[in-house]
Amino acid sequence: MLIGRKEEQRKLREAFESEYSEFVVVYGRRRVGKTFLIREQFHYKFTFAHTGLAKKNTREQLQNFQSSLRRQGYEKAPLPANWLEAFDMLAELIDRSKDKRKVVFIDEMPWMDAPRSSFLPALEHFWNGFASARKDVVLIACGSATSWIIKKLLKNKKGLHNRLTYRIHLQPFTLHECEQYARHRKLGMNRKQLLEGYMALGGVAYYWSLLDKSKSLALNIDSLFFSKDGELREEYDELYASLFNHPDKYLSIIETLGKKKSGMTRAEIVNETRLIDNGKLSDMLEDLGNCGFIRKYNTIGKKSKGALFQLIDAYTLFYFKFVRDNLINDEHFWSKSLDTSAYFNWCGLAFERVCLLHSRQIKAKLGVAGIISSEYAWWIEGNEEKSGAQIDLLIDRNDGVINLCEMKYTKTPFKIDSAYDAVLQNKKTRFIEATETQKAIHLTMISSQGLIRNSFSDEIQCQVTGNDLFDE
Repeated sequence: MLIGRKEEQRKLREAFESEYSEFVVVYGRRRVGKTFLIREQFHYKFTFAHTGLAKKNTREQLQNFQSSLRRQGYEKAPLPANWLEAFDMLAELIDRSKDKRKVVFIDEMPWMDAPRSSFLPALEHFWNGFASARKDVVLIACGSATSWIIKKLLKNKKGLHNRLTYRIHLQPFTLHECEQYARHRKLGMNRKQLLEGYMALGGVAYYWSLLDKSKSLALNIDSLFFSKDGELREEYDELYASLFNHPDKYLSIIETLGKKKSGMTRAEIVNETRLIDNGKLSDMLEDLGNCGFIRKYNTIGKKSKGALFQLIDAYTLFYFKFVRDNLINDEHFWSKSLDTSAYFNWCGLAFERVCLLHSRQIKAKLGVAGIISSEYAWWIEGNEEKSGAQIDLLIDRNDGVINLCEMKYTKTPFKIDSAYDAVLQNKKTRFIEATETQKAIHLTMISSQGLIRNSFSDEIQCQVTGNDLFDE
């Protein structure tokens, strides 16, 4: 059963019902559910379906393509000498097909483009010289290597320039979609548990599919991350290796950003990683952003050159915090860590990331979804006279208001006391002084369990709760 993905389903359905041939590209990070979406949408019925092989040479890729042709109707297909011959055979298979719409699904296409394989010119020739000249072909190219998809297909300057008709960037589930999925799987999780699960797993559909409904969330995390054969214990290396041909430099950026919660400037990344500050670094940062591992954001009042890059992938952050350097050989490590200071520190940071990933729901709760707005972060150093201040989320609205958002994760409703009220007032005051903004500043609390009402809570103009993040 497909959960969510309404807009993506609409596009695939529209491509199928079109009166012309259509070239559809579906991309997104590993395990996000791309293949499942396509198979379910087309009821597992394709004129031709093929999956590339990871880290194999051209001959092996061609042998694999030959096998797919033979299994799906071209019984005596010879071994293609090159990709031009391979796509000619595919064209012949399509010619023979009696399907009204010929749906061709090529999964993990980036893997098929081995060095010096001339795969891309052959694909261009197949589409331009054969498929687009007909009215009945739906070609679906899919892959996790987002950088390849974007550079070789979406930004193609040669034969495929402006030839793609549908682009689907499949995103991880939101909390709303995870809740729907958990109900479908009968996982028996309440919203507090769903939120905590999201803080560790993010919205990656495959990770959620691994949860055992007979176990609690804590025992599931023990099993997946800390048992000897836990399926997510080794996922870190596989995740980045599957997306990038040379993952070492990407990993150095990820590991560097993992050390600083608020993010780093480009100059700081260069200084820490010793990578050369050139176009390749720009490409790597863009690739990581397109895959959803990092986000780039500006600080209010500063230009793009002062932008920060921040690690936001929930799985990676959880792995860094509790798995990578864990020398305790305990399969129940997580269950025993609940209610420790390390656990609560992680909860606070992880909840902030969840909020940043659900800014659309936050703005909907504030009633400003229809108002043009920009999201920023801001901080200022302290001095002998004044304390420093940091704000991880500012919503700068075109209606003359800036929401200064403070995010707090607690197991019970949060109580603002005099000390914390002083922190909030200092942030507000320092922000107004430093930016000289003329806009109204609305203190906004995003708290997992809401607020306890008292005299200090009355200073808060807007409240958002953990439940609000589950809105569609």
